[in-house]
Amino acid sequence: MHDAERITLARLPSGVELETTIHTYGDGDGPTLYVQAAQHGREINGSEVLRRLHAELLARRDDFSGTLVAVPVADPITFDRVSYTAPEPLDSVNANMNRCWPGDEDGTLHERMAATLWEYAGDADAIVDLHTGGLEMLSHTVYLKGDAECRALAEAFNIDLLLAEAAGEDADAEWEDRDFGGKLRVAATQEGIPTITPELAHNTELVEDAIDAGLAGMLDVLRHLDMLPGEPAPTNATIARNHLGRVKAADSGLFHVDGPVGLGDYVEPGDYVGTVYDPTSYEALQEVTVDREGIVYSLEKEATVTAGSTLVGVALLLEE
Repeated sequence: MHDAERITLARLPSGVELETTIHTYGDGDGPTLYVQAAQHGREINGSEVLRRLHAELLARRDDFSGTLVAVPVADPITFDRVSYTAPEPLDSVNANMNRCWPGDEDGTLHERMAATLWEYAGDADAIVDLHTGGLEMLSHTVYLKGDAECRALAEAFNIDLLLAEAAGEDADAEWEDRDFGGKLRVAATQEGIPTITPELAHNTELVEDAIDAGLAGMLDVLRHLDMLPGEPAPTNATIARNHLGRVKAADSGLFHVDGPVGLGDYVEPGDYVGTVYDPTSYEALQEVTVDREGIVYSLEKEATVTAGSTLVGVALLLEE
């Protein structure tokens, strides 16, 4: 029912092998689900979700069908550094592993690591790429806008907020500028594999609410795919558009959030959030207000901000 395989993702300049463990469950009779966590090393709640899912699957082995391939640490470089990206000397081209899928076996370090994992992910019938937002972000699940199978998978995971992300020519300029086409979710969906990215709130710390939500979501995805008996829990999720409505810092300074707006709130244009001010002269540099109606899914909690950084993210409500 369960097999654990230690594999080499790539080699460091010293010759040290970068390894991770692939867990495989089931007998192959049915659909295959690929799930990974900690592609960004700060985002560890997904790794704990997979540890607890392991125990659940062993306890339910008689009811399980199909194949689950699970990778609890997709990027050991960033995991060991508790970081989002790899240091420049190791990969100056693709510091973010989630920008170079499906990878290249002859490419940069991260491209080779992605190519190795793609050998498993590319054969799946569905993919869940577990991520973790920070304290300043509401838990949500991202899927490809307009893709019915991806939306059904996102609904099965059953987080209260679903964010539909447009891709390619349908996306805004930021999508191309930030190389979002190299995300695992985008690359896999373009290959016809329904894929979602749950963003479980909090990073660098194990948070029980986020872990519980992730575990329940994974079990419901398995039910959705008929890999476990039963039906997923009904969802009343809010559907919104991703990567719109970002309010950015007009200048660097300290961001004092003293307005009534909080994570998960419904807001309208002009609602006051806070003020960016110069800590040396005390001059108010920017009165921060939202510019559209929707749901606040991110709100910067670290007071020191730099010009151009996102202060507030507002998800535009959709009816699909």
